[in-house]
Amino acid sequence: MAAATSPQIAFLGIGLMGSRQAKRLLDAGYSLTLWNRSREKAEALAPLGARVADRAADAVSGADVVILMLENGRIVDDVLFSQGVAEVLKPGAILVDMSSIKPAEAQDHAHQLKERGVHHIDAPVSGGTTGAEQGTLAIMAGGEAEMFDRVEPILKVMGRPVHVGPHGAGQLAKLANQIIVGVTIGAVAEALLLAQRGGADPAKVREALRGGFAESRILELHGQRMVERDFVTKGRSVTHLKDLDNALDAAERIDLQALPYTALTADLFRGLIANAGDLDHSGLLVELERRNGEGIK
Repeated sequence: MAAATSPQIAFLGIGLMGSRQAKRLLDAGYSLTLWNRSREKAEALAPLGARVADRAADAVSGADVVILMLENGRIVDDVLFSQGVAEVLKPGAILVDMSSIKPAEAQDHAHQLKERGVHHIDAPVSGGTTGAEQGTLAIMAGGEAEMFDRVEPILKVMGRPVHVGPHGAGQLAKLANQIIVGVTIGAVAEALLLAQRGGADPAKVREALRGGFAESRILELHGQRMVERDFVTKGRSVTHLKDLDNALDAAERIDLQALPYTALTADLFRGLIANAGDLDHSGLLVELERRNGEGIK
């Protein structure tokens, strides 16, 4: 349980991820005030002791630590600077943005908050709803090391936090993660599609590859989804495409001119979403099937 002197925490964004993260903090004994655009999602945690605010600015008033888990940078910017959150944050508070946004956006938010005497940590995550529920998220944090040390005990309730550099570095680490995951999903989909088209049993091929150099969490989990054709959304393709586009934007800003695997994978996701909708990101297989005319049975 958290100590009696534990910080007052405001948590903004009680969606698929945020609801699970907030629940872990409540279970650990932290005092939380919640806000979500759809109030009923936050109300679901009230029986666990959470307070629910009608407005984001009301939720953060008096908070020592504010955690954001919002959909994209535009929404983060709106909540902070249009809905009045930044204006009411007390000097010395720490804002931990766990949303996945552009590194340049995180740096801009950090600069604007610093002018108000508020500290900023960008701390996006990887691990999906399962990791959020189990408290095993990979948490990649950028910002001042001293501020990271102050919020590290809170972050450890939700997963494994690592300080990776200055403001924006957490977002760069998340983009690196999304490149690796997206490209690997595409590689597994291509490999299983090739096996099936050539007459091999893709389920058995996946089993045969396990334990060799091709072994990965992607082959284990997403490969199984492909074999079972289970494309119910656990990781949104729309969100993954946003992250890959953000990676390409970040590369352009630092004059990194060629990320061919990232660009190709983004193109595959764009085709998947246009033709099949927002499936689980393992549904890249469906887009490869569309381009080739046959898939795993």
